[in-house]
Amino acid sequence: MESTHLGWRTLLRRQWPLACALLFFLGGEVLGEAAWWQLPGTAAVCALAVLAPRRPFDAALTAATAVAVTSVVLRLLDVAPVVPAIGGLVISEAAAVMAVVAVVVRQEPLGRAAVAVAVLVAVSAATGVVRPDYWSRYWPQTYAGPGPWEQVVGGAVLLALSLGTGLYFRARDRERSTAVRAEVAAAQHAERMALARELHDVVAHYVTGMVVHAQAAQAVPAAAGEALPIIVRSGNEALAEMRRLVGTLRGTEADAPTASSDLADDVRGVVERSGQPVRLHVDLPGSVPPSLGRSVLRLVQESLTNARKHAEGASAVDVSVSVSDGAVHVVVADDGRARKAAPVGGSGGYGLVGMRERVELLGGRFSAGARPGGGWEVRATLPVVR
Repeated sequence: MESTHLGWRTLLRRQWPLACALLFFLGGEVLGEAAWWQLPGTAAVCALAVLAPRRPFDAALTAATAVAVTSVVLRLLDVAPVVPAIGGLVISEAAAVMAVVAVVVRQEPLGRAAVAVAVLVAVSAATGVVRPDYWSRYWPQTYAGPGPWEQVVGGAVLLALSLGTGLYFRARDRERSTAVRAEVAAAQHAERMALARELHDVVAHYVTGMVVHAQAAQAVPAAAGEALPIIVRSGNEALAEMRRLVGTLRGTEADAPTASSDLADDVRGVVERSGQPVRLHVDLPGSVPPSLGRSVLRLVQESLTNARKHAEGASAVDVSVSVSDGAVHVVVADDGRARKAAPVGGSGGYGLVGMRERVELLGGRFSAGARPGGGWEVRATLPVVR
């Protein structure tokens, strides 16, 4: 995930199979002989398993707490749970705990993941001791329930499955991240090579012609009147090509923004030239360094360009530029939805990469991602260095 948080829509797309499976298990327990005092805690653990990708470590600790509280309640009320799957955990609880373990191992640093898994395993194992035993209470004459070694082996198998799933997806994520970095590096290298070819084939051509005509004018002073117009024309053409190449290299339009002494006016100018329905909020009590001002303008322009290309049905774009706590805060958010078709002119996919690099070079923080209520949001914090 490039975005700094997992939006609700993305979460739903990723987690709906798990949610359906847990609802199936939970529904079977409700229709069966489930203890009603057990259901709230079980439902909470299942919900946490579905939401775990947003904050895995917190979800693991909260799930462990829910399991522990349910165990204490069942013990105090002396109510045995429905047929347990392993230890004192019922099927839906066991499946939810396995899902949380897999997500924690996949997303968290190894140290935090080890702590979370240890807590979940300890609480799950304790359910077999704390909760009243189902088998001895309801089936004392026919089946005594699984023995201690069967419980240990079954728990170990389920734990191994959870850990293996988490480690597998962790390796996949690492490989995908490595592949993306390699693709970006290859694209940058290809762009540099294309720029080198352009410089050699186009700009060098004009510069060479200027040098040749200048040498001819030096050798034959009478020819200077004919050579000078040619040199001027070649110089103008070379400058035009250089501007085009610089614009291509920076990924900017021909009317790329330039910073003046009044950043607020510059931001308003960029917003007006965008031609989009923008709600602008500017709070800049003082001046900012020119280099920082250029970066702020570039972030605003690129974010508005992305909104125009990718946000379908957006009613407005909110742009906020403010200074507080020694930093410039830039927020650009829209309420549109992602286009199903490719935008006009295509999309190289490097806009966000370029903005992130620009912010990080200035020692700032950058994030971009889907908004929980729909749309897209870009946030940047740039320290003000006088």
